[in-house]
Amino acid sequence: MTPKINRRTKIVATIGPGSESEDMIAKLIMAGVNVFRLNFSHGTAGQHALVAARIRKQASIAGVYVGILADLQGPKIRISSFREDSVHLAQGDRFRLDLDLGEGEGDARAVGLDYKDLCSSVSRGDTLLLDDGRLRLRVDAATDSAVDCTVLIGGKLSSRKGINRLGGGLAAPALTSKDMADIDDLSRVQPDFVAVSFVSSAEDIHQTRRLLENHNLRADIIAKIERAEVVADEEILNGIINASMGVMVARGDLGVEVGDAQLIGIQKSLIAKSRTMDRVVITATQMMESMIDNPMPTRAEVFDVANAVLDGTDAVMLSAETAVGKYPVEVVSAMSEAALGAERQAVTRTSRYRLDREFSDAQEAIAMSAIYAANHYSNVRGIACLTESGSTPLLMSRLSSGLPIFGLSRNAQTLQKLCLCRGVIPLFFDAAAFEPNEVESRAIEFLLDGGYLLRGDSILLTKGTVMGQSGSTNIMKILPVV
Repeated sequence: MTPKINRRTKIVATIGPGSESEDMIAKLIMAGVNVFRLNFSHGTAGQHALVAARIRKQASIAGVYVGILADLQGPKIRISSFREDSVHLAQGDRFRLDLDLGEGEGDARAVGLDYKDLCSSVSRGDTLLLDDGRLRLRVDAATDSAVDCTVLIGGKLSSRKGINRLGGGLAAPALTSKDMADIDDLSRVQPDFVAVSFVSSAEDIHQTRRLLENHNLRADIIAKIERAEVVADEEILNGIINASMGVMVARGDLGVEVGDAQLIGIQKSLIAKSRTMDRVVITATQMMESMIDNPMPTRAEVFDVANAVLDGTDAVMLSAETAVGKYPVEVVSAMSEAALGAERQAVTRTSRYRLDREFSDAQEAIAMSAIYAANHYSNVRGIACLTESGSTPLLMSRLSSGLPIFGLSRNAQTLQKLCLCRGVIPLFFDAAAFEPNEVESRAIEFLLDGGYLLRGDSILLTKGTVMGQSGSTNIMKILPVV
């Protein structure tokens, strides 16, 4: 008998028409989804609430904790619609973005806008990127009501496609009236995480938190990094990361604004920075895009997932692949295999992080000491962390280790939060149900019965002198499994 092999990197899967049934949700959980993303760019709060109930039901049946991420739409700047849904633009064509054109009035010469400030936000010579950069327009002139352009790179342009500016700078407020209305309805969904789109400052995160607190919602906030000007300003970026539970490297809009060549380094930097600042990080967009229509990933896609894992991302995310793709279960399995393959490499089990840094409190000192001890004592098979708030296992997960971190808690909200932390396995364990002198042996028995340990192993256990009190972790023990 061998202990369970657990994938350390978490998988976030987007729910959509191809995956919203109870049967498919159950299959995706079995395939390895740790967090489901509800995309508020589509659907109503009522529809999302029904899907959230299905997710919780199927997670309960499977006996696992699965998180729910509500992803707010944000201020996506879009063109309006065409008379015949799409047009074809050729290089050298003149094309106007016109505030005076209404819905359904666009043609091959002009189309309406849903963002009134675009005209005052661009200048002659700017490059506008439409449909995630597939088409490029040069700004020739801007008036109070229209932007006249020349097509640099043409192609098919459909209704409602997004607009970016090369280099960024089209700044609209992160929270739109729609987002605020969606937050008002989130009580029906009760998400574990809320993702804020197009964040431009820490205040966007603070505002979101205040709005959530108005509804007694304690969801953790994920900041989506999508603006070129944010990654160009370290002070602003650090403020956003500090204000959030974590960040999402949203490679779609960010890649359009900074260019794909720059995006590679930015992704690596964001992953490293987030881990250094004790925040989680999700890598997203087009990770296995070919599997929308094909049952197997390309080798390049496998390498893309593996490289994010090797860099230390907490989670990798699937969007259209599971929302509307033909092979949602297969793509989750393929992503899981790619992540496991990367995690077998030695570089994912070693870390020099914090070797020259002093700890701020006893909890951090215990968390870091536990990982160091576990990495240097070969008989240790895992770390059992008795936790109230989840802070200690989160800190532990910031260091590279090949060992599972068992987050043992009686707090369901804490266990849901840990669904997103790399290497942490959230498990319900009520230490308060036992006498203090029994807790350690009961925890070992619990992990043995679950197949996580074998007799003859050792387990590293952390806890607080005062059980049930957040932030009190100050004890570390290495215990034999007998």
